[in-house]
Amino acid sequence: MISRRQTLGMGLGLASTLVGGGAQAQSFPSRPINLIVMANAGGSTDVGARIVAAIAEKIAGQPIVIVNKVGAGGQIGWTELARSKPDGYTIGFVVLPGMNTVVLDPARHATFTEDSFIAVANQVLDPGVLWVRADSPYKTFKDLMDAAKKAPHTVRAATTGILSDDHLNVLMTEEANPGAFFRLVHLDGNAVQLKETLAGNIDVAFDNVGGAIKPVRSGQGRALVVTDTVRSKFLPDVPTTVELGFPTIISNSTRGITAPKGTPPEIVAKLAEMLSKAMADPEHNKKLEDQGLTVRVMVGDEYKTYYKNAHEKARKYVAWAKARPAK
Repeated sequence: MISRRQTLGMGLGLASTLVGGGAQAQSFPSRPINLIVMANAGGSTDVGARIVAAIAEKIAGQPIVIVNKVGAGGQIGWTELARSKPDGYTIGFVVLPGMNTVVLDPARHATFTEDSFIAVANQVLDPGVLWVRADSPYKTFKDLMDAAKKAPHTVRAATTGILSDDHLNVLMTEEANPGAFFRLVHLDGNAVQLKETLAGNIDVAFDNVGGAIKPVRSGQGRALVVTDTVRSKFLPDVPTTVELGFPTIISNSTRGITAPKGTPPEIVAKLAEMLSKAMADPEHNKKLEDQGLTVRVMVGDEYKTYYKNAHEKARKYVAWAKARPAK
């Protein structure tokens, strides 16, 4: 039986912990923050991270140090983040649905789950886009789908990797167009996808707007459709899948910052406030838009809901990928 003295002591201990946690949050940050980026230095995710970090550290009054942890499609960086001390001093970028498919693919043997991270603030939402070489016979999205139905598994469609957002985009597109199947070509990243498409070795690239901007604007490529609910400011003349009557084909890649599970809510709130202020800065928006990236700030319940829904959507299409008929 617990005595009154023991009960009082437990209460005082809990109160002390709560006061200590509040004091810790009040003084946060009191030293540099490490921001893990699971992509190579110089890539668009890394560039975006460095832009927001440079602004946010002025708000925080402490340095924000970029730590590139590259490999296994982001899995190495996310493993490191999940293992980090949940005190707010190690945070990291998470790409959706990239992280989701790593978790959902048993072959990856991930030691983390989607619940290993707390959604703090989303920075970028890069819509999907289907584009072809300028001299392609496919002038419209309808032309492309008619070809994929007429000769299934022959139209070569490039993605940036197995179970990438581009791969899921292919699956959504096939699902919405019964009888249409592409010949999937999984490539190692956007640079290879760009090269092979322009070389004529690929018939259509399932890409993101940020990756397709240069070939389309230069006249080397032609965008057929953007897989979003609204037109991209970077490709205003390109219709969306929703406009064309395909409301279920909504694909994008988001890049947001998360904290390890167990990070105190007060510190998560301070991180969200600091990062959202940095992301609202005109300098931040201009620099990202110069990269062809769409800024979409989400914090609090909005980002948490998006984060959860992204995982459930990925779950569906990972299962679809395994059931997809192969020629």
